Amino acid sequence: MHSSAARPHASTGGSGANTLDPISRDLIALLQKQDPDVASILANEATRQSTTLELIASENHVSTAVMHAMGTWMTNKYAEGYPGKRYYGGCQFHDQAEDLARERAKKLFSCKFANVQPHCGANANIAAFMAMCEPGDTILSLPIKSGGHLSHGLKPNFSGTFYKIADYDLDPKTETLDYDTIRKLAQQHKPKMIICGYSAYPRTIDFAAFRKIADEVPGGGAVLMADIAHIAGLVATGVHPSPFPYAHVVTTTTHKTLRGPRGGLILSDDEEVAKKIDRKVFPGSQGGPLMHIIAAKAVAFGEALKPEFKTYCQQIVKNAKALAEALVKHGYRLCSGGTDNHLMLVDLRPRDANLTGADAEKWLESAGIITNKNGIPNDPRPPTITSGLRLGTPALTTRGMKEADMREVAGLLDRVMDAKGDASACAKVREDVAKLCARFPLWH
Repeated sequence: MHSSAARPHASTGGSGANTLDPISRDLIALLQKQDPDVASILANEATRQSTTLELIASENHVSTAVMHAMGTWMTNKYAEGYPGKRYYGGCQFHDQAEDLARERAKKLFSCKFANVQPHCGANANIAAFMAMCEPGDTILSLPIKSGGHLSHGLKPNFSGTFYKIADYDLDPKTETLDYDTIRKLAQQHKPKMIICGYSAYPRTIDFAAFRKIADEVPGGGAVLMADIAHIAGLVATGVHPSPFPYAHVVTTTTHKTLRGPRGGLILSDDEEVAKKIDRKVFPGSQGGPLMHIIAAKAVAFGEALKPEFKTYCQQIVKNAKALAEALVKHGYRLCSGGTDNHLMLVDLRPRDANLTGADAEKWLESAGIITNKNGIPNDPRPPTITSGLRLGTPALTTRGMKEADMREVAGLLDRVMDAKGDASACAKVREDVAKLCARFPLWH
């Protein structure tokens, strides 16, 4: 049996609306009467999720408790401001929900201050940039082409528009962070802030090394910001080292490995930093908070505080290593040579020099395996084509899968690649994917 935290409300098997939890079935029934078009879309999406293998590293399956907390009457209320300091009356219970979410977040990440209002990870980063920097300040970060995030300095993004971005990059040979080179660049560019934490980096981050680099920046040091959106669940459970006490400010999403609702979170150990963050979230960059989402964040943080959640996160990493090893045996190359966390970056070219990430993503989806194309370090192909795939194990681990199942998944993936997307071959793999999903059903 799987632990209650790992699989909170398992269904009896099968797919689609017929195996939804009771509240979801009632919702579909209501919508079938009031808005059958939306009912059909939701039912079809339930079927898609229950019958496909989700290998996108940034996605997960929330518990029924988290999912339904998002759909409550908490959405009916404006609650601009913060607990005890609202701009609207009638916020007694919204204050309680937000206080609960904040206290649980602080306990979960062992820090002193938490802002649970950011609508998403990018919004959390906007507030952090505004709080810690002035427009035109220099920020040192990893570019998106090497595994960074668009909100860390991509030119069309707010970060690349309002701030001067200096890049550090991965070692071209090891495809890992080169802390000596990062230190030299920090000395050269004298950034106001250094960002660590990434969207496609499979190795452990040395936050202590980054803080040392930040402190040595000429002119009084730099702010260290850690964006742990991808590894937040692993950090919360001690499976990955924590950015505390090293980072001045920590941002994250609340979904991905944390397995909460889609949203953002900002953490700090410094009271002055926390005050600046609060002002830049509201009124600096947002208006009314999404209180139905904040209530769901509280539920998710409560789940993550349970011992079973640590077991779940440990299994995520075990599964990632098993999947990585199996893919290598099938002839694929892993960027940096492997993985320490929940994701891996797969170079497809050693398997087939003509194979692209775009083709692989399309072929795999036709077979019921959901992935995303991703550039690899120094990728010769454009970002719309790419030479790689980014794969992750949080969602499959949520279903209860373990190492042996990862080897089966690798085999299914390779059959699709070997067939070069042949429709007949993909249809056969699709049948086997459906059988595997039926062995590990979702709870909603």
